[in-house]
Amino acid sequence: MIHTVKAGETLSQIARDYRTPLSSIIGANPGINPNVLYIGQQIVIPGFPDPNTIPYQIDISTENRWLRLFKDGILQKQYPIAVGRMLHDTPVGSFIIINKAPNPGGPFGSMWMSLSKEHYGIHGTNDPRSIGHAVSRGCIRMHNQDVEELASIVPIGTAVSIHP
Repeated sequence: MIHTVKAGETLSQIARDYRTPLSSIIGANPGINPNVLYIGQQIVIPGFPDPNTIPYQIDISTENRWLRLFKDGILQKQYPIAVGRMLHDTPVGSFIIINKAPNPGGPFGSMWMSLSKEHYGIHGTNDPRSIGHAVSRGCIRMHNQDVEELASIVPIGTAVSIHP
Protein backbone atom coordinates (compact mmCIF):
# COMPACT_ATOMS: atom_id res chain seq x y z
CA MET A 1 0.00 0.00 0.00
CA ILE A 2 1.32 3.45 -0.93
CA HIS A 3 0.32 6.51 1.11
CA THR A 4 0.73 9.97 -0.42
CA VAL A 5 1.73 12.58 2.16
CA LYS A 6 -0.73 15.45 2.63
CA ALA A 7 -0.11 18.89 4.13
CA GLY A 8 0.58 18.79 7.86
CA GLU A 9 1.09 15.03 8.15
CA THR A 10 3.90 13.56 10.19
CA LEU A 11 5.27 10.04 9.93
CA SER A 12 4.14 9.38 13.51
CA GLN A 13 0.56 10.37 12.66
CA ILE A 14 0.61 8.27 9.49
CA ALA A 15 1.75 5.30 11.57
CA ARG A 16 -1.14 5.88 14.01
CA ASP A 17 -3.63 6.29 11.15
CA TYR A 18 -2.68 2.88 9.72
CA ARG A 19 -2.16 1.31 13.18
CA THR A 20 1.28 0.27 11.95
CA PRO A 21 4.45 0.57 14.06
CA LEU A 22 6.57 3.55 13.06
CA SER A 23 9.60 1.24 12.94
CA SER A 24 7.83 -0.95 10.33
CA ILE A 25 7.11 2.05 8.12
CA ILE A 26 10.71 3.29 8.43
CA GLY A 27 11.95 -0.23 7.63
CA ALA A 28 9.75 -0.40 4.51
CA ASN A 29 11.05 2.96 3.26
CA PRO A 30 14.86 2.84 3.15
CA GLY A 31 16.43 6.28 3.17
CA ILE A 32 13.34 8.06 4.51
CA ASN A 33 13.99 10.88 6.96
CA PRO A 34 11.17 10.47 9.51
CA ASN A 35 11.52 14.13 10.51
CA VAL A 36 11.24 15.59 7.00
CA LEU A 37 8.24 14.72 4.84
CA TYR A 38 7.00 16.64 1.83
CA ILE A 39 3.57 16.95 0.27
CA GLY A 40 3.12 14.30 -2.40
CA GLN A 41 5.84 12.03 -1.00
CA GLN A 42 5.05 8.34 -1.54
CA ILE A 43 5.38 6.16 1.57
CA VAL A 44 5.05 2.38 1.60
CA ILE A 45 2.70 1.16 4.34
CA PRO A 46 3.60 -2.51 4.93
CA GLY A 47 0.94 -5.11 5.58
CA PHE A 48 -1.83 -3.74 3.36
CA PRO A 49 -2.64 -4.71 -0.22
CA ASP A 50 -2.56 -2.15 -3.00
CA PRO A 51 -6.17 -0.85 -3.17
CA ASN A 52 -5.91 -0.96 -6.98
CA THR A 53 -5.78 -4.76 -6.76
CA ILE A 54 -9.14 -4.89 -4.94
CA PRO A 55 -12.24 -4.90 -7.15
CA TYR A 56 -14.34 -3.03 -4.56
CA GLN A 57 -14.47 0.67 -3.82
CA ILE A 58 -16.62 2.60 -1.36
CA ASP A 59 -17.87 6.10 -2.21
CA ILE A 60 -19.46 8.17 0.57
CA SER A 61 -21.35 11.44 0.20
CA THR A 62 -21.75 13.29 3.50
CA GLU A 63 -24.25 15.77 2.01
CA ASN A 64 -26.43 13.09 0.40
CA ARG A 65 -25.89 10.75 3.35
CA TRP A 66 -25.28 7.64 1.30
CA LEU A 67 -22.56 5.05 0.97
CA ARG A 68 -22.19 3.42 -2.43
CA LEU A 69 -20.43 0.12 -3.00
CA PHE A 70 -18.80 -0.38 -6.39
CA LYS A 71 -17.26 -3.50 -7.87
CA ASP A 72 -14.99 -2.96 -10.87
CA GLY A 73 -16.49 0.52 -11.20
CA ILE A 74 -20.09 -0.74 -11.35
CA LEU A 75 -22.54 0.31 -8.63
CA GLN A 76 -23.57 -2.73 -6.59
CA LYS A 77 -25.57 -1.17 -3.77
CA GLN A 78 -26.36 2.10 -2.04
CA TYR A 79 -26.88 2.34 1.72
CA PRO A 80 -28.29 5.18 3.87
CA ILE A 81 -25.85 6.51 6.49
CA ALA A 82 -25.47 8.99 9.32
CA VAL A 83 -22.51 11.37 9.36
CA GLY A 84 -20.69 13.73 11.70
CA ARG A 85 -22.54 16.52 13.45
CA MET A 86 -21.51 20.14 13.85
CA LEU A 87 -17.99 20.44 15.33
CA HIS A 88 -17.44 16.73 14.58
CA ASP A 89 -17.33 16.68 10.79
CA THR A 90 -16.75 13.45 8.97
CA PRO A 91 -13.26 13.64 7.43
CA VAL A 92 -13.10 14.19 3.68
CA GLY A 93 -10.50 12.39 1.59
CA SER A 94 -9.21 9.03 0.44
CA PHE A 95 -8.77 6.24 2.98
CA ILE A 96 -8.72 2.46 3.17
CA ILE A 97 -10.37 -0.03 5.50
CA ILE A 98 -7.60 -1.25 7.79
CA ASN A 99 -9.43 -3.67 10.09
CA LYS A 100 -12.81 -5.09 11.06
CA ALA A 101 -14.15 -5.83 14.53
CA PRO A 102 -17.48 -7.60 15.03
CA ASN A 103 -19.51 -6.67 18.12
CA PRO A 104 -17.33 -3.72 19.25
CA GLY A 105 -19.84 -2.81 21.95
CA GLY A 106 -21.32 0.49 23.02
CA PRO A 107 -22.91 2.74 20.40
CA PHE A 108 -20.99 1.09 17.54
CA GLY A 109 -23.60 -1.55 16.79
CA SER A 110 -22.72 -4.98 15.49
CA MET A 111 -19.63 -4.16 13.36
CA TRP A 112 -16.73 -1.69 13.27
CA MET A 113 -14.46 -1.14 10.25
CA SER A 114 -11.54 1.20 10.96
CA LEU A 115 -10.52 3.75 8.36
CA SER A 116 -6.91 4.79 7.76
CA LYS A 117 -7.56 7.90 9.86
CA GLU A 118 -7.14 7.52 13.59
CA HIS A 119 -10.44 7.42 15.55
CA TYR A 120 -12.68 7.13 12.47
CA GLY A 121 -14.58 4.22 11.01
CA ILE A 122 -17.69 2.82 9.40
CA HIS A 123 -19.88 1.13 11.99
CA GLY A 124 -23.31 -0.02 13.00
CA THR A 125 -25.48 1.75 15.54
CA ASN A 126 -27.57 1.08 18.61
CA ASP A 127 -29.84 3.96 17.46
CA PRO A 128 -31.24 3.12 14.01
CA ARG A 129 -33.34 6.33 14.03
CA SER A 130 -30.08 8.30 13.64
CA ILE A 131 -29.50 7.02 10.09
CA GLY A 132 -29.98 9.83 7.58
CA HIS A 133 -28.90 12.54 10.02
CA ALA A 134 -25.73 14.44 11.00
CA VAL A 135 -25.36 13.06 14.52
CA SER A 136 -22.08 11.15 14.91
CA ARG A 137 -18.68 12.29 16.17
CA GLY A 138 -17.38 12.02 12.60
CA CYS A 139 -17.79 8.32 11.87
CA ILE A 140 -20.04 6.80 9.25
CA ARG A 141 -23.00 5.05 10.87
CA MET A 142 -25.02 2.38 9.12
CA HIS A 143 -27.90 0.10 10.02
CA ASN A 144 -26.42 -3.01 11.66
CA GLN A 145 -27.58 -5.39 8.92
CA ASP A 146 -26.13 -3.05 6.27
CA VAL A 147 -22.70 -2.74 7.89
CA GLU A 148 -22.59 -6.50 8.46
CA GLU A 149 -23.40 -7.09 4.79
CA LEU A 150 -20.79 -4.54 3.67
CA ALA A 151 -18.13 -6.01 5.97
CA SER A 152 -18.81 -9.49 4.59
CA ILE A 153 -18.16 -8.25 1.05
CA VAL A 154 -15.21 -5.84 1.20
CA PRO A 155 -11.70 -6.96 2.16
CA ILE A 156 -9.13 -5.12 4.25
CA GLY A 157 -7.47 -2.54 2.01
CA THR A 158 -10.67 -1.49 0.22
CA ALA A 159 -10.47 2.14 -0.93
CA VAL A 160 -12.93 4.56 0.72
CA SER A 161 -13.56 8.00 -0.77
CA ILE A 162 -15.43 10.50 1.40
CA HIS A 163 -16.66 13.79 -0.09
CA PRO A 164 -19.42 16.35 0.55
